Amino acid sequence: MESDFEISAIAIIVVFGALTIGGLIAATIAFGEREGFLLALGSSTAAWAAGYAMILHKPLAFRWLLILAVALAAVAAISLFV
Repeated sequence: MESDFEISAIAIIVVFGALTIGGLIAATIAFGEREGFLLALGSSTAAWAAGYAMILHKPLAFRWLLILAVALAAVAAISLFV
């Protein structure tokens, strides 16, 4: 039986990594921002890895990967406006 911890980790992988950052990736492609696309892709990859860090009970790795994902997503969003 799966624990609530693993269900939360899978939710992070799917919702944050695929849906939220997927929209940012689509926006950077639509506006032709190559740097923003690569930053959003890096953010998606970090969020994806953060879910696995949560499943493997690595809180320090999870924390830093999540911070990296948020920072890369913020820089990608800023690159759309600059």
